[in-house]
Amino acid sequence: MFESENNNIDFDRYDSVARQIIEIVNSTKIELAMVVGGGNIFRGREASSKVDSTEADSMGMLATIINGIGLREALVRNGAHDTRLITAVAIPGFAEPYIKNKGRHHLDCGRIVIIAGGLGMPGFSTDSAVAQYANELKCEIIFKASTVNGVYDSDPRKNKNAKKYDVISHKQAIDERLAIMDATAFTMCERENMPIFVFNIKDLSQLPKIIEGDFSLGTLIKS
Repeated sequence: MFESENNNIDFDRYDSVARQIIEIVNSTKIELAMVVGGGNIFRGREASSKVDSTEADSMGMLATIINGIGLREALVRNGAHDTRLITAVAIPGFAEPYIKNKGRHHLDCGRIVIIAGGLGMPGFSTDSAVAQYANELKCEIIFKASTVNGVYDSDPRKNKNAKKYDVISHKQAIDERLAIMDATAFTMCERENMPIFVFNIKDLSQLPKIIEGDFSLGTLIKS
């Protein structure tokens, strides 16, 4: 999301995403909490087998905090002055500690909330963090920004005949091992009856239409 062709960190991308988010919040008046990943900088689960998996996950969590700081700065600079960055990893010089009730309070006050650092422990993906925080903060739906425009039965970047799903269930996503999110996250969302909408990050500006109920731009996953 935040990389360009030549840079893992592209400040123009932070700016672009921030401006779109501000426009979306202003036009829809939604309460928005965002869980940022760090795949453009470092993704723990794809680290070399020569690297200890726990340490790789720790590096991945710190990468998400870097993205969180970059996005917060861009949001504040573009006018969202009351944006809050909160993390499950104790890093008080850079972000507030994650406290469920405090996060909910920020949303009730109309603040944009960025959550970084995953769940604060190795072995859990950003997807699992999204599912957990969505439930704790009483969210109504998860919007999963991807590099493809929905969920397919195989990778559409490798298989031109891949079939796109318009609507599927959490159970189907788990049973068919669809890789758009990990199985733990799907299981958590199924348990809490939390819908997920998967769309292409390039369509971020279309989120108001999606919020109004137009799910044609991606795939809706629900119980």
